[in-house]
Amino acid sequence: MKCSDKSSKLYRLNPFLDEKDILRVGGRLEHAALHPHIKHPVILPKTSHISRLLIEHYHQRVQHQGRGITLNELRSNGIWILGGSHAVSSCIHECVKCRKFRRPTETQKMADLPLERMETTPPFTYCGMDCFGPFYVKEGRKELKRYGLLFTCLCSRAVHIELLDDMTADAFINALRAFIALRGNVRQLQSDQGTNFVGARRQFLEAVKEMDQDGLKQLGCEFVMNTPSASHMGGAWERQIRTVRNVLMSILDQSSRKLDSSSLRTYLYEVMAIINSRPLTAHLLNDPAGPQPLTPNHLLTMKSSIVLPPPGEFVREDLYLRKRWRKVQYLANEFWSRWKKEYLLNQQQRQKWHKGRRNAKINDIVLVQDDNAPRNEWKLAKVTEVYPGKDGCVRKLQLLISDRALDEQGKRVTKPVYLERPIHKTVTLLEAE
Repeated sequence: MKCSDKSSKLYRLNPFLDEKDILRVGGRLEHAALHPHIKHPVILPKTSHISRLLIEHYHQRVQHQGRGITLNELRSNGIWILGGSHAVSSCIHECVKCRKFRRPTETQKMADLPLERMETTPPFTYCGMDCFGPFYVKEGRKELKRYGLLFTCLCSRAVHIELLDDMTADAFINALRAFIALRGNVRQLQSDQGTNFVGARRQFLEAVKEMDQDGLKQLGCEFVMNTPSASHMGGAWERQIRTVRNVLMSILDQSSRKLDSSSLRTYLYEVMAIINSRPLTAHLLNDPAGPQPLTPNHLLTMKSSIVLPPPGEFVREDLYLRKRWRKVQYLANEFWSRWKKEYLLNQQQRQKWHKGRRNAKINDIVLVQDDNAPRNEWKLAKVTEVYPGKDGCVRKLQLLISDRALDEQGKRVTKPVYLERPIHKTVTLLEAE
């Protein structure tokens, strides 16, 4: 048998039929000291069911190794699959055990910016907050821990920092009241439930529960918490904490563990002033003839207690009037006009997660990522609920996971536990039909 079609995959294999009419590879190993079936392996199409069974068999035989090792095992046992590399890759992609060992966590297309980050509201109307630290201070002969509580405006990117004596609920409530007294009422406070709270997570949640919810509703303030273990959903304030640390570490380099609480609070305010003076965009920094770069301090120094702007149009001539409120309002309008042109339009591009992925579905079987355990100890879970976003993409799941606990008699029992997790903390093993 000869293959004369140069476009055929059999052309380079020099195939022939043996005495049993089995199609085999001719090849160049005729004089090799190998078994005839290995020198001339059987040729199989990649779409054959037999090929699929053989790939799965030898893939398990090599203990779920990669494509190259599995393909070599097939050929060393006298099997040559046309398009075998693609067929083996497809088998490995659908192998549950390989998914458990090596498949990365799920991703989804980056969501659109929420309304609170694009609405021209007074500073700190919509805030994100997080704790950071600890920092060590001297009080007499005692060395104590102090923490920082950061508030960042989701719109103007301004920051406010308060000092926490400890991570208790009382300390948080006092810091929050001080923040509202200085910056005015807040419409929405966002925070995460991730590892940034470390040991303070429980106290932080208790602080929210102890707040006077009726009073908060009257003020129009609400608490919004991200999905647990989803620190990337709070990137707006996580990035600000990194900036605070960069500035603070340079200030505290020579005075670490020598400050008292009052000095540390002053340092935090100094850091706050430095960060609020940073430019929001960089394209005008090297233009000597251009306007002054836009910074959060341009708006903070003109903050009004009025949520909505007063009626009337404000023009450049208002700068020369004696009515200071019109002058301030014109400058504020100038800030928002430049903010839209110089800052907001720069947020158009997605830096990562550009493609839409398969949405998780109810009854999917997933592996839940645990940063404190090796991968082979991650727990299995079943998707019981999905929460699509405004764009229809699912980024948040409710999972059913079994957990072992002790009953009243001291015996170990398995009880169901429902968790909320982002898709970025899960690995899909079996997809629901």
